[in-house]
Amino acid sequence: MNAVLFICHGSRVRQAADEAIAFIQKVMQKVNLPIQEIGFLELAEPSLEQGFERCVEQGATTIFAVPILLLTAAHAKEDIPSELRSLQARFPEIDVRLGSPIGVHEKMIEILMERIAETSVPIKENAMVLLVGRGSSDPDVKRDLTMIGRMLEKKSNIKRVEVCFLSAAEPSFEQGLERTKQAAPEQVFVIPYLFFTGILMKKIEKMINQNKAGQGPDYVLCEYLGYHSIIEDILHEKIMDLQYEKNSNHTI
Repeated sequence: MNAVLFICHGSRVRQAADEAIAFIQKVMQKVNLPIQEIGFLELAEPSLEQGFERCVEQGATTIFAVPILLLTAAHAKEDIPSELRSLQARFPEIDVRLGSPIGVHEKMIEILMERIAETSVPIKENAMVLLVGRGSSDPDVKRDLTMIGRMLEKKSNIKRVEVCFLSAAEPSFEQGLERTKQAAPEQVFVIPYLFFTGILMKKIEKMINQNKAGQGPDYVLCEYLGYHSIIEDILHEKIMDLQYEKNSNHTI
């Protein structure tokens, strides 16, 4: 019997875990599989292990593990595969198939453009975007977010998109803000490339307010990505790929 295990990051912020669960429940409605469970990597329950065990208890023989992650970094490359290997060692009769994070996907550009549009701020001719990622020491994260920035440049009327990171990678958010000042646009749309609100959004808001105090661009803070309906569709596609063994990674 087939099952899908949605693997979320987890957060100390209860609202973030609640948002993730509510989102996954919407995705579940689109997926035609008899067993569907959620597991958090850390800081929230059910854990990945608990979610896996619940699938097994319900009679799963194949588990499609789907990471709910925006970009590919250590969690996707190391933490999730390592934990799944341990679980498969305990349940060798279970076929475990691991999907990939969302990564560089053209549909994500539609969300970014929507976030800019919903500010209702007219876009000035020399406007630019500062795309703010969570950050990781994995160079693939910087590469992928930069690619997403280039895709946004091509699809939008905004000619320049810079990327920066809140931690563990450069340019930092502080450096990103400094680059926008040096570029001297009239207007900067700041888009947090994040799933959920909480501590990181508060940090972004605080630093933007500090920069607004002096001379420089007009900073427009957009909403974070959130769990958008487009992301529901992307995850559904990934589950279908795993089911039909298209572009799936069977090795964990």
